[in-house]
Amino acid sequence: MSKFYITNAIPYVNAKPHIGHALEFVQSDVIARYHKLLGDETLLLCGGDENALKNVQAAEKAKRPIQEFIDENTESFYTLSKKLNVQFDVWQKGSDAKHHSSSQKLWKLCDKNGDIYKKKYKGLYCVGCELFYAESELDKNGECLEHPGKRLELVEEENYFFKLSKYQSQLEKILSSGELEIVPTFRKNEMLEFLKRGLLDISISRSNERAKNWGVDVPDDPSQKMYVWFDALNIYQSGIGFGADEKQYNKWWPADLHVVGKGILKFHAIYWPAFLLSAGLKLPKKIFVHEYITVNNQKMSKTIGNVIDPIPLIEKYGADALRYYFLAKISPFSDGDFTEDKLKQTYNSDLANGLGNLVARVAKLCEKNSVNIERARRKHINGLLEDIKTPLEQFKFNEALDLIWGNIKGLDQYINRERPWQKDLSQSNQVLSNIIIGTESLISLTDIVETLRIFLPETAEKIESQFKGPKITSQKPLFPRM
Repeated sequence: MSKFYITNAIPYVNAKPHIGHALEFVQSDVIARYHKLLGDETLLLCGGDENALKNVQAAEKAKRPIQEFIDENTESFYTLSKKLNVQFDVWQKGSDAKHHSSSQKLWKLCDKNGDIYKKKYKGLYCVGCELFYAESELDKNGECLEHPGKRLELVEEENYFFKLSKYQSQLEKILSSGELEIVPTFRKNEMLEFLKRGLLDISISRSNERAKNWGVDVPDDPSQKMYVWFDALNIYQSGIGFGADEKQYNKWWPADLHVVGKGILKFHAIYWPAFLLSAGLKLPKKIFVHEYITVNNQKMSKTIGNVIDPIPLIEKYGADALRYYFLAKISPFSDGDFTEDKLKQTYNSDLANGLGNLVARVAKLCEKNSVNIERARRKHINGLLEDIKTPLEQFKFNEALDLIWGNIKGLDQYINRERPWQKDLSQSNQVLSNIIIGTESLISLTDIVETLRIFLPETAEKIESQFKGPKITSQKPLFPRM
C-alpha cells in the first residue's frame, strides 16, 4: 500500500470561515477520497493558524481573551469541515504546546546551519498578509495587491532574519526541474519570475511588544516571538509528529501534496522549501494552486459586505449541493463566481432534475415490478475510474464530474430508448437490471455511485442504501426541487 499525505492550507482564525474556505476544504477532501479509492494509505491534515498578529488584533477588537477567541473561531472551521463531510485525519492547532516545541526544533535546525541572524529593520508591513513588502511589490497607490484599501504599517524594530537569499539558486533549480512541482504551470512560471528579481533575507521574528506576547517563543530569546509564517507552515510537520513522534513523522513526511490558494503560493513555494533546505529536511513533492471565489464578480470583502457564510447554504441546500457547485461549476484554475441564484439553478438542473430524477425513475419502476436484484454484478468501477483518473490527477474536478454526469444522462437515454414500462415483466426487469448492474456497453448506476463517493459522499451512501436490494422501493427525493 502506497502512502499519500495531503495538506489543506491552514486558515487564519481571525474570523469565521467563508465560502472560499469551504471550496478548499472540499477540493482537498476529494483528492484524499480519490487516493483512498485507489487503495493508498491516505492522511489529510488541516488545523488553525492561531499565532498571527491579525488574530490578536481581532481578539482585541472583540474585547475577548485571545485564547478564548481563537478557540471559538478554530472550532467554527472544524465544524464547517464536518458539515461538508470533509474527512480531516489530523486537525493541528497552532497554539498547541506540541506545535510550539516542534517549531522551536525547526528554528534550532536552521540556526545550527548558520541561517538565522539578528538586525534592526524598518519596512512596510501588511497585517493581512503578515508580511513586509518592498515598495516595488506594491500597487501604484502603495497598497498590497492582496489587500487593496488597507494601509500598510511602517514598522521599525530589531528582529531575527533568515538567509533566504542564500537559497536563491537552489530554489530556482528545484522549481524549474519539477523536483517541487507546481500545478498549474503558469503559477510555477510566476514563482520563477519572482526568483529572477532576486531574493532578500526575511524577518522571521516579532518583538513581544508588537506580537502582544502571543505566539511561539524564539529559542533562547524570550523577548521575541516567531514570525507566523515560520511556525504556521510547520503545522504540516508538527501535525504528523515532527519533534514528538519521529516514527510517525518519518512514515508520512514528505508531504505528497500541499493544497493552497494563489495568494499564499510564495510562502509555500519559496519560504517553506528554503526553511526545509536549511534544516536539512525533505521537501514536499507537489503544490496544487487554486484560484478564488468571487461574489457577483467581485472579490469577497468585509468592506463591500459580500462575504458569504457557507453554513446557512448547507442547511438550506445540503452539503452535497454546495460540494457539487464548487467542484462542477468552478474551474480550479480561474476565479469562479458564486451567487445563491446560481447555486439554486445548478441544484435544480443537475441534481434535482438530473441525478435525483434518474434515481427516482429507476426506483419507482423497480418497486412497481417488485424487482429482485442479484448482487453477482459486473464491476465497471475500474473502467469508470479510468475515465476520470486523468482529470482528477490534474485537479480538474469539473471535467471529472462532466464525465460522470455524461454517464447519468446516458442511463436516462437508455431508459427512454428501452421504455421498460411498455415491455412484459421479464423484459422490463432485464432493462432495470442492466441499469443497476450494467452491461458490456452500459456503465451502471452502481458504478456511478462508487465514483460519486469521491465527490458527493452523502448522496452516494443514500443511493447505495436504496438499491442494495433485494427489495427496491421509492423513497423521498434525493434533491427536492427548490
